[in-house]
Amino acid sequence: MSSILNRINSPADLKTLKEDELLALTGEIRQFLLETVSKTGGHLASNLGCVELTLALHYCFNSPSDSIIWDVGHQAYTHKIITGRRDVFHTQRQYQGIAGFPKRSESAHDAFGAGHSSTSISAGLGMAVANCLKGDRSKVIAVIGDGSLTGGMAFEALNQAGHLRKNLVVVLNDNEMSISKNVGALSTFISRKLTGNYYRGLKKEMQGLLQNIPAIGGNILHFARKAENSLKGFLTPGTLFEALGFEYIGPVNGHDLPQLIEIMKNVRSLEGPVLVHVVTTKGKGYQPAEDTPDKFHGVGPFDIRTGKVTGGKPGPASYTGVFGDTLCRLAEEDEKIVAITAAMPDGTGLSKFSKAFPDRFFDVGIAEQHALTFAAGMATEGFRPVTAIYSTFAQRAYDQIFHDICLQKLPVTLGLDRAGLVGDDGPTHHGVFDLSYLRHLPEMAVMAPKDENELQHMLKTAIYSGRPIALRYPRGAGYGVPMDSVLKAIPLGAGEQLTDGEDITLIAIGSTVYPALEAAEQLKTKGINAGVINARFVKPLDRDLILAAAGRSGCVVTVEENALQGGFGTAVMELLADEGTGIRIKRIGIPDRFIEQGSQAQLRKDLGLDAVGIAGAAEAFLKAGNQSHPGLVRVK
Repeated sequence: MSSILNRINSPADLKTLKEDELLALTGEIRQFLLETVSKTGGHLASNLGCVELTLALHYCFNSPSDSIIWDVGHQAYTHKIITGRRDVFHTQRQYQGIAGFPKRSESAHDAFGAGHSSTSISAGLGMAVANCLKGDRSKVIAVIGDGSLTGGMAFEALNQAGHLRKNLVVVLNDNEMSISKNVGALSTFISRKLTGNYYRGLKKEMQGLLQNIPAIGGNILHFARKAENSLKGFLTPGTLFEALGFEYIGPVNGHDLPQLIEIMKNVRSLEGPVLVHVVTTKGKGYQPAEDTPDKFHGVGPFDIRTGKVTGGKPGPASYTGVFGDTLCRLAEEDEKIVAITAAMPDGTGLSKFSKAFPDRFFDVGIAEQHALTFAAGMATEGFRPVTAIYSTFAQRAYDQIFHDICLQKLPVTLGLDRAGLVGDDGPTHHGVFDLSYLRHLPEMAVMAPKDENELQHMLKTAIYSGRPIALRYPRGAGYGVPMDSVLKAIPLGAGEQLTDGEDITLIAIGSTVYPALEAAEQLKTKGINAGVINARFVKPLDRDLILAAAGRSGCVVTVEENALQGGFGTAVMELLADEGTGIRIKRIGIPDRFIEQGSQAQLRKDLGLDAVGIAGAAEAFLKAGNQSHPGLVRVK
């Protein structure tokens, strides 16, 4: 362990360091980040770029009495390291370890939990207003990246913050936007001087003096203010923020630690809303990450020397890759197909589409609400829009799905990537609610493939269904099944009987189908004959298939990688109840709690969603008969 970093167990320890020690500490932290993340994986490039900024904030403000809020959390690793979590940092994003994002229950220094973007300014403003009502003069600082600033919620918060005029510091960590290119000595000099106590004191004295000059004082003061604003607007890119009511400071070199400390100290004394524009470099200090920051945004374990990701031999194609390839294939034959994503072209597999069909590809930024209403607008003009969004992020556009798509019966295809348990990113990113929040919307159809081959057929089905339809698929590789060369539409609502069985019927959806098949094989060794249905559709259900199979066995177990409340199993239970069957049913899925991080395999095992868990639950349920049993739902 390096000597300086080993002494930092809280932000208070930073304040004991001399300037040369602080500068040396930045190098030690970067080395610590590289050594740790190269083994565990994680968000590297943005964190390497945020070291000096984090140290300056904690050096000048007093966390946790001063609240430092990190938007999303992709840039909060240094914050975690210097707030008492250095010795357990190697467990971040690991099973039963610390979270990869800020988490209030983890540390008093994590002022607000995050994982989704564009929330920090709203939360910060809420804290600032609460402080004002309590008479608390603690500072509130919201750190937001330029990517998160593309989210509409951030601008809603900026607008109100400028109106309320409360004491709120917004730090814009800009590592990509073009507005920050002209970083030079003059703009830096102006930013430093405009925050200094001498300048601000002189400014107030001059304002008082000019106001007291009879007749002409007001006009001179008005002219002086216009001149100052014109100079600042000409030399800095802060016109927009000042129009919103913020005192704009910047651009500031985010890797000049002494300058950052000087400016942050001055900012502490400012009243009202302030925006500090800090320019940083993603991947700072590690050349592979500086050269290809996108590859090191979220990265698996890698070789520090070469920058190459380590791992085994390439496996089957990912669901994401199959989705992207199939969409390109369909778009070659149909010029009405357009693709839309919300700042995730790589993550959703649409990069290939963007290059092949640039005029039909639209990345709207971190703006899921806009993405879906934008798609709805295109659908009204006869296009076939496909929006690819992570399941967890689609939650933010629920009203647009209802009001702008379903209510108007518009044929928009919603591709829900990373549906189900996603693994190491944990509760903020698990996509385990979409079946529940989509299936109750009128006009909406919802489906999930059992494997990558079925995914390609389902995508064609969705695009040409002529209705709102959601296609959810999991994170990770497929099963390596043979891929059909000819794509064909699946009849809407048609499931498939995979195996027959008179003792019990397992009805599975999406990623749980193959584990259910394996569970049936395990049950067979115990003399239990289990039938397996691949439901394919959560809505509409294959009524005839399910009722016939359930009627033969008289006992049903549903399996889903989704919340049990209102999910797939609930849909089957409603069907059996509405038909008055009296058939017993047990639902296996995600319980009513948030699931922490861990590998997908580990989490599925813990939740009983692997083959062993499904077989064990089915056997116990079958043996319970008509007696009371934990988790048993009786349909009368």
